[in-house]
Amino acid sequence: MKIKVLIADKFPEIYIKKIIDSGIEVIYEPKLGENDLPNSIKDIECLVVRSTVVNEATIQNSNKLNLIIRAGAGVNNINISAANKKGIYVSNCPGKNSIAVAELAIGLMLALDRRIPHNVADFKSGKWNKSEYSKSQGIFGKTLAIVGYGAIGKEVAKRALALGMKIYAKDIFKIEDPGINEFSEFEQILPIADVITLHLPQTQETKNLFNDKMFALLKPGAILINTSRPGVIDEDALIKAVNDKGIKVGLDVFKDEPEGKSGNVSSKLQSVENIYVTHHIGASTEQAQNAVAEETVNIILQYINSGVIAHWINHAKVTDVKYQLIVKHFDKPGVLASILDVLKSGNINVEEVENVIFEGGMVACCTMKLQSSASAEMIEEIQRNPNVISYSHTSLN
Repeated sequence: MKIKVLIADKFPEIYIKKIIDSGIEVIYEPKLGENDLPNSIKDIECLVVRSTVVNEATIQNSNKLNLIIRAGAGVNNINISAANKKGIYVSNCPGKNSIAVAELAIGLMLALDRRIPHNVADFKSGKWNKSEYSKSQGIFGKTLAIVGYGAIGKEVAKRALALGMKIYAKDIFKIEDPGINEFSEFEQILPIADVITLHLPQTQETKNLFNDKMFALLKPGAILINTSRPGVIDEDALIKAVNDKGIKVGLDVFKDEPEGKSGNVSSKLQSVENIYVTHHIGASTEQAQNAVAEETVNIILQYINSGVIAHWINHAKVTDVKYQLIVKHFDKPGVLASILDVLKSGNINVEEVENVIFEGGMVACCTMKLQSSASAEMIEEIQRNPNVISYSHTSLN
């Protein structure tokens, strides 16, 4: 029976063909929405989505689903908790659309500084206003604050350096790239930043990070760019800052964004001067989509051919492991089974196990992470096994 893959978002045809040519059945339904998926998931083993939400109902209604691939970086649109409860792998394609998002961020900076959309709109309506649009500051030599210095933040920095900007960045890891100054406190950088660009995941820590308090720190007329997640900005506080301090804003995401790919849109941001909103297109260049699609195909084929899950994101980062047992043994059938039987007799759960074969295939070394300690009697029984060469049993606390 062929493995079924459901692609529930737009996907390049050439890469669909690559999957089909590998003997996999592909169901391509790019217009499926969040509420359509629960009725379309039966008999699907692998689900591929971009922006379509994978909710708990979809996961609960699945009977064969084993892998969800986010054809992009963030996985906020996937109910990870529900996937964990059913043992469904969740994977993504990190870094493949970073350049595209960075290009849009830079484009929004330039558009806001030169008021390009206003220029075009006036020209289209027959209005000539060269004196008004000659007042831009220019961004050469200006101070740029990058909040979130991951793959996208780094690509923004490369392009901003070429434009002659002074760059400060903040991330959870230490920043050591040449030409990039690190800042730790927003109070240090926001009062002097001419441009701020956000590249953050949506978490409890980042929810409404840019609120009234943060906007109070911004200098009048500063430019703010958000191509990451809508929830990192308090939109009421944003509108107030635009009206009171002349903040200029470029957004590729906003709250209550339409789920569909086309149709009507309504937002309180529409009536606010100097807020430019693009249609959540940050990752939507042909180059980026091809790179993401290529990686998605690689993930699917690795999963099918070897059982390896590339970029597996919902494996446990913290476990109940307290002890480690390392057993060097002859690589023969039943050796590991006998060791696991000894541990089972003591009601000891093995949280993780890795068995590595020495070159030549005669000897192996098995590392087992345990919830509780093996007793002296259990260790003695393991030692008595003629195929066990040596062992190490240590506490990890």
